[in-house]
Amino acid sequence: MKKNNYLFSSESVSEGHPDKVADQISDAVLDECLRHDLDSHVACETFVSTGLVLVGGEITTSSYVEIPDIVRKTIREIGYTKGEYGFDYNSCAVLSFIHAQSPDINQGVERKDPAEQGAGDQGMMFGYACNETEEYMPLPITLARKTMDILTDVRKEVADGPHRTEGGKLMPYLRPDSKCQFTIEYDGDTHKPVRIDTVVLSTQHDEFDKDEKAMHDKIEKDVRNIILTRLYESLPEEIRSLHKGDERILVNPTGKFVIGGPAGDTGLTGRKIIVDTYGGRAPHGGGSFSGKDPSKVDRSATYAARHIAKNMVAAGVADEMTVQLAYAIGVAKPVSIYATTNGTNHTKFTDSEIADYIRDNPETFPLTPAGIISKYGLRAPIYLPTARYGHFGCKPYTEKMMIGRKRTASEQMVEFYAWEKLDTCERIKTDLL
Repeated sequence: MKKNNYLFSSESVSEGHPDKVADQISDAVLDECLRHDLDSHVACETFVSTGLVLVGGEITTSSYVEIPDIVRKTIREIGYTKGEYGFDYNSCAVLSFIHAQSPDINQGVERKDPAEQGAGDQGMMFGYACNETEEYMPLPITLARKTMDILTDVRKEVADGPHRTEGGKLMPYLRPDSKCQFTIEYDGDTHKPVRIDTVVLSTQHDEFDKDEKAMHDKIEKDVRNIILTRLYESLPEEIRSLHKGDERILVNPTGKFVIGGPAGDTGLTGRKIIVDTYGGRAPHGGGSFSGKDPSKVDRSATYAARHIAKNMVAAGVADEMTVQLAYAIGVAKPVSIYATTNGTNHTKFTDSEIADYIRDNPETFPLTPAGIISKYGLRAPIYLPTARYGHFGCKPYTEKMMIGRKRTASEQMVEFYAWEKLDTCERIKTDLL
């Protein structure tokens, strides 16, 4: 490595990681509340351990939500379907400790004029974007997430096509829990990625061979030949070229990983907030996302800040941008707006003037809770997918679903990841470039 270069690492985890199991349960409960009552107020936390799921928090909704059914369905879809895992959807105990939202909080959030809806809490939220990848995300977290996504596909699919192996499934021994970490070497002058330095992947598996070394060697070979091959084949050429063939690859460094998931470690909602965002490349306000309805600016304002930063970078304002928004509980407008381009500004305006531009154009960048919810369509059951492989860097898509109480429900089109849309670039170019 050149003297002036440096390394940066980010990790991601699979949907079977215990903390992600907790996140998904919390967001599944939120989605079910919103599916039947779009005005639901939800702050739902989940704890998972060996044979146990505990759901707690505050929910105010006019609908009835069968918590145990939602929990078991979510766990089944993740893949915890066997008693030998130490945690499975059919036999785990489900305890619910849900109560109504505090009236002291509610009086600051609910207003006669919905446009004056106050923030559900105080705090600061950050959004970030850079031009390292086509998703406008940092490269290390992007690669780690893609790898986890591919590993999950392999675990759940029946093999066919050019990657088919004997036995029907590519890696039939895989269990749901796994983690991945990418270390990227950066040029010290340009701060651009120059090569992949290290890949660490730990995946839970069946104990399919009494010879631990033979079992480990088989898993490592499959990770190299199946998972990483698929990853590199899926990348754009400029990113694929960073794979020089000399990177360190560490697979299950402890030797084996049979006991995992909630049986190997407890899981808690909101304990993977760096995995959820930018892999440590940008600040984080500290508030988790999963299980919170959009009146909680921990979630909704973070989405808005990401949308602003992404559109700014995509418009060519800067190579990277961090946006901070801060709120007071019960107050609609942010108490502060901050923007920094980290020395990559391509405009005649200062970073402070860019922050002023964001503040002075509420029709383009609505930053009140009501404005954010309206712009991105956040009063909808759209949150479970975000709890799997990150809240940012995913492509927006639409889907039809039944929304409303059972007898009066109607089919409606809802949009997922609307905060990832590049819909204000032209306006930004006109005003700032």
